[in-house]
Amino acid sequence: MSDAKDRMVARAAREITPGMVVNLGIGLPTKVVNHLAADFPVCLHTENGLTGVGPILPPEQADRNLIDAGGAYVSTVPGSAFFDSATSFAIVRSGRLDLTMLGAFEVSAMGDLANWKIPGKFSPGAGGGIELAQKARRVVVLTTHTDRAGNPKLKQTCSLPLTARGCVSRIFTDMAVIDLTAEGFVLLETAEGVSATDVAEATGAPLVLPDTPPPTF
Repeated sequence: MSDAKDRMVARAAREITPGMVVNLGIGLPTKVVNHLAADFPVCLHTENGLTGVGPILPPEQADRNLIDAGGAYVSTVPGSAFFDSATSFAIVRSGRLDLTMLGAFEVSAMGDLANWKIPGKFSPGAGGGIELAQKARRVVVLTTHTDRAGNPKLKQTCSLPLTARGCVSRIFTDMAVIDLTAEGFVLLETAEGVSATDVAEATGAPLVLPDTPPPTF
């Protein structure tokens, strides 16, 4: 993972506070667990049936039967619990998740999320992302600021099929930390070596800038 992405994931890990129940979505969010201290008091949830998710392990150290929803080899911690999918999604649907961290193809200035389908490319389906986006008490996104062609992922309106409307509260990218408010995208922090102007130019919608240079991560 590039330094910029690693800093983004490390910064996103600071969003988690002691005592939370947190779901880490497929992709970049699953790497957040490796930026939490071993004794950090948090309950990490994966929708395939585990609470108490420990760090991702290399294949030579892993239990090959123990994976997260994205197929990564994970570990357990004291107090971990296993259960079936019905119980796991009951946890999600009943609003017991304090926070979910999800990946994204696009996020709109209204907080709409598109993260499951790019037309013309294979997708296994929307899966649990729809319910995570709708039912978690707080939804944050981890994504690169632009796609591989340099096109903005943060847009005035999503052009891809939506996962959920108006669900995103905060976005962590390799360039910035951005909040969603009634005014749209609001810049909070920038990555080291990135200016507020750089972020604004890479964003496909108006970006509210602070009056003073924002802090960096």
